[in-house]
Amino acid sequence: MKFSDFGFEPELIEGLEAMGFETATPVQEQAIPPIMEERDVLACAQTGTGKTAAFLLPVLNRLTKDPNEEGIDTIIIEPTRELAMQVDQQLEALSYFTPVSSIAIYGGRDGQAMEQEKRALKRGASIIVCTPGRFKSHLDLGYAKLDTVRHLILDEADRMLDMGFAPDIMDIVNKLPRERQTLLFSATMPEQIRKFAKQMLRSPVEINIAISKPAEKILQLAYDVEDYGKIPLTEKILETNKRLERVLIFAGTKKKVRELAVSLNKRGMDVGAIHSDLTQDERESQLQAFKSGAKPIIVATDVLSRGIDIKGIDAVINFDVPGDAEDYVHRIGRTARADAAGMAFTFINRKDRGRFKRIEDLIERKVQRLPLPDGLEEAKPSASGRGGGSRGRRGGSKGDGKPQGDSRGGRGKRRGGKRGGNRGPKKD
Repeated sequence: MKFSDFGFEPELIEGLEAMGFETATPVQEQAIPPIMEERDVLACAQTGTGKTAAFLLPVLNRLTKDPNEEGIDTIIIEPTRELAMQVDQQLEALSYFTPVSSIAIYGGRDGQAMEQEKRALKRGASIIVCTPGRFKSHLDLGYAKLDTVRHLILDEADRMLDMGFAPDIMDIVNKLPRERQTLLFSATMPEQIRKFAKQMLRSPVEINIAISKPAEKILQLAYDVEDYGKIPLTEKILETNKRLERVLIFAGTKKKVRELAVSLNKRGMDVGAIHSDLTQDERESQLQAFKSGAKPIIVATDVLSRGIDIKGIDAVINFDVPGDAEDYVHRIGRTARADAAGMAFTFINRKDRGRFKRIEDLIERKVQRLPLPDGLEEAKPSASGRGGGSRGRRGGSKGDGKPQGDSRGGRGKRRGGKRGGNRGPKKD
């Protein structure tokens, strides 16, 4: 379907045309019509399918056609600050020609930001994009009035439940009008999500966009390596694959993120790090440096595995095997976006063999194993389940272990709308 086929208001069509958007994705085709009919929706759709626009466009259309002059109209809840920021940015672009006001509310910022959020909540911004903890903090102070809310949107619901946000979300839901439209989007649909949905959705339209397999243009490779060999192996990959201009590395804990970033920087590489110990300003600065290319390598926890749209990532390295098989698809999906190619390396220690087998079952393919480079052979887990002897030995010739084949992909064009018009309260 073309976006012009949905019957959107002219202001919204103008914004879509300015961004160069013409054709809807499958989740947009299936979700937009029932949302415009004011039906509740329960949708299973992974990152990268266009689900953000699927819920933003019909809500913006209703606000343009039938403004809510009384106060807050829409609450969009996201699991992380990064996702809240990204949804807010997309909202700004799509609503450029409309009168809709919005603000993003998330933690990790100074008292001035908290005061700005307070003013916006008192005044009644049209759309609130928030993380559950920060928004609940405002609600507990008593000045946010929610009796005018017409739309509640829960995005990445499975991730929010995994992060323990269910009590905060239910506290928010219990303060909302019963007569509202509720949209729940989740990358996976386990039984706990269905139980969660039953508590707040009324006869929802169910949409299931099956989790897609990794793009064919992603060259997937793996190494069997014990933990003590992972840092030198990462260094070897980066030093022998100079054509990898932008690399995203996922580590399982913030301690590992810090250790790996420090080690790579000591080797003369420009490496950023994102984890929960950083302030929000520090995290935003690191992410922006990676987006701009100022820091071509970034090490992060799974906070960047979903929803972050960064063009031109040449390779993803799974320093640790992700805990959930579907998270592997989300992680490596950061590369080979649009028409680009990409590479994905995964390091498998002896404890993670079963976990990686479940990943291979999900993607229905056997991932090619590469031999460890010279000097790291003893880090290979033995058949008995134990790694070799000399820990941390480094060496070998420069070209050892270098994967063959062209890994460079094209660069996608940046898109986005300008800020302007009668936008209402904004974040810093």
